[in-house]
Amino acid sequence: MRIAGRDYSRREVERRIGNLRQLGGIRACELSDGRSRGVRALEVTTGSGLAFTILPDRGMDIADFTFNGISLVYHTAAGITHPSYHDPAGAEWLRVFFAGLLTTCGLTYFGSPGRDGAVELGLHGRYSSTPAVRVADLSRWDGDEYILEATGVVEEASLFGEKLRLTRRISSRIGGRAITIHDTVENFGGTASPFVILYHTNAGFPLLDESAELISASRKIEPYDERSAAALDHAARFAAPLAEYSEQNFLHSMAADESGFTRAALVNRALAGGLGLGLRWRTDTLPYLSEWKMLADVDYVAGLEPVNTKIANRAELRAQGRLPTLAPGESRDMELEIGVLEGASEIEQARTQIERIRRKAS
Repeated sequence: MRIAGRDYSRREVERRIGNLRQLGGIRACELSDGRSRGVRALEVTTGSGLAFTILPDRGMDIADFTFNGISLVYHTAAGITHPSYHDPAGAEWLRVFFAGLLTTCGLTYFGSPGRDGAVELGLHGRYSSTPAVRVADLSRWDGDEYILEATGVVEEASLFGEKLRLTRRISSRIGGRAITIHDTVENFGGTASPFVILYHTNAGFPLLDESAELISASRKIEPYDERSAAALDHAARFAAPLAEYSEQNFLHSMAADESGFTRAALVNRALAGGLGLGLRWRTDTLPYLSEWKMLADVDYVAGLEPVNTKIANRAELRAQGRLPTLAPGESRDMELEIGVLEGASEIEQARTQIERIRRKAS
């Protein structure tokens, strides 16, 4: 275990403390104010400056994500709300969208509201307003490392309809500056089911500012619309908040290294000597990164969003032959690592790794 720049064995640590909470851990609590009342939370600290909050009642998504007291993510004006406030119709999803480090979208549809056959679909699906069951803290010693791990199960199911089960494992370690999200989605129904998943990761001020930059192992970048197409050359650059700004969206097709992983990061060299939010994930199940630029006053956020297909209404994806499905009994695994880049050297190392992946694919 690495504490304050020095490595310790388990025995050396245990001789120096009375309780592991002294160094870090997971604390279960319940929010109590306003529309957040009744939302379960798992507050995680790693003892290395990293702290984050898991919300079991919001699909095991992650709200706060801070490093040395600096928030790296965006929080909407809606804030954390209890899932009972969710209305799936139209764009009502925005009224319960807290953003944070991770808001998961899916599992059977996402994208713009609209009709798919006889079914009217709202924005971005039902996942993030579905409480998890079988929530557990599985933190433990593993040799000289203390693993911080929480798990939960989220089911999207209906009579005569889809039956998908997502089992999520979120892990870090005391002394660490990164988390790993491992999801397994299985179809436990008797018929094939659409399966879409979007890891809506939301960078915010002070990480996001005019000095921020996106670096990514992109093979190709496609704009979602004409407005985004006009700004394609500036997809990786950001600006200070603007009084009038219309969102821009880009779909990055990602290259992978020899192990099947790709990388992207939002970095700000002018913040605290250099800080970044780095993402690493597998492209066999998440081949794309969707970039969301929303640089308006108050609504000031950059979304870095690993996703398994283009973000669009389900009917459009089906018509284009881009709608992923799971057969009965079939399962799929996704793994996403999110970590802090601290200082100019770590940012430069990340850039070098990303450029190497990109060159390999060219």
